[in-house]
Amino acid sequence: MSTLALAVRDSTTMLRRNLLHARRYPSLTLNLLLTPIMLLLLFVYVFGDVMSAGIGGGQADRSAYIAYLVPGLLLMTIGSTTIGTAVSVSNDMTEGIIARFRTMAIHRGSVLIGHVVGSVLQSVASVLLVGAVAVAIGFRSTDATALEWLAAFGLLVLFALALTWIAVGMGLISPNAEAASNNALPLILLPLLSSAFVPLDAMPGWFRPIAEYQPFTPAIETLRGLLLGTEIGSNGWLALAWCVGLAVLGYFWSAAKFNTDPR
Repeated sequence: MSTLALAVRDSTTMLRRNLLHARRYPSLTLNLLLTPIMLLLLFVYVFGDVMSAGIGGGQADRSAYIAYLVPGLLLMTIGSTTIGTAVSVSNDMTEGIIARFRTMAIHRGSVLIGHVVGSVLQSVASVLLVGAVAVAIGFRSTDATALEWLAAFGLLVLFALALTWIAVGMGLISPNAEAASNNALPLILLPLLSSAFVPLDAMPGWFRPIAEYQPFTPAIETLRGLLLGTEIGSNGWLALAWCVGLAVLGYFWSAAKFNTDPR
């Protein structure tokens, strides 16, 4: 077999291994998935009228706020799911299985590839579940074209890939699962400090740069524009640049750490 064929075979085996782990131990994924779902229900049914009135200039419109809220929570779902990836990678590194893999005749990068592909698939499944809940409580995307839907799906996958590589790096530098979970906590906190819940214009001047100059805000604005059929402006290019930059950074960081880590 060629080197490429061996890499594909070993990566597929590692992917199957990670998916089996996720199926046997679903509690971690479910716990992380509950956060965006609970926030969705909380902001729609508890704060929905107040938030929509504040954004709409005094007119309470819960359905309009659902449309505004959902894109941000979909990306927050990806951040939540990738925390499980950091924990899973850390467990592999500390429990000795990686040392065993290194003694076997398998493609060295297949271990990380299995984690990354498995995490992206889990992120997509989680996004579909949160999206289904959003549709059930009133979210509609009537103005988006088929091409915009396809672009929105591509953005979600690319964003999941970027955050997954960062989460893998966080898992590799963590001495245990608890530290991995703490190190990956910004992947949940950053969406809370973005334009996911209120527009940038509604934020105080000293806080606005924190929300504006981070990866989640341009991605949220791009996804919101695609799903609602509104203008995207320069956010599309910024979101793409953040995704590519984080993916490349996470890949080289993870590869370097995996190849030199003595654990």
